Amino acid sequence: MAEPSVPRSSRRTLLACAGAACTAMLAGCARYNSNNGGVAGSQPTQASSTPAAAAGGSSGAAAGPPVLARTTDIPVGGGKILADKKIVITQPTAGSFDAFSAVCTHQGCTVGSVTGGTINCPCHGSKFNIANGSVVNGPAASPLPTVNIKVQGTSIIQA
Repeated sequence: MAEPSVPRSSRRTLLACAGAACTAMLAGCARYNSNNGGVAGSQPTQASSTPAAAAGGSSGAAAGPPVLARTTDIPVGGGKILADKKIVITQPTAGSFDAFSAVCTHQGCTVGSVTGGTINCPCHGSKFNIANGSVVNGPAASPLPTVNIKVQGTSIIQA
């Protein structure tokens, strides 16, 4: 039994069209993200993985970095752990906000609380300073890595 013959030109046409469609789609995304939605003086941002964020959310405003927390969510002398983002945000003194990795440098557990001026790991008892992430109590030997944040109004965003 002979195999059906498909003209080579139709294969080439199909592949060329598919390639052109992908290129056009990617080029459109690159243009959108390269100018940060048309905000003058803004830095380019990475493409968002969520359709709502890429479309500007429900407000219709230009997409920007997602809000990690509100300044009112972070108590003075304490902090808030964002377990899903593996970030801990602290406010050592009123109006001063810092952020660190929420992954303990001892064995990789996620820190569990921010109390008494320290970021505390529940696994082996390591404690880190809320102002600079340095080790206050081991067994961790290395400080928590810093995470760059910015305060914009009452919003804390990743810088």
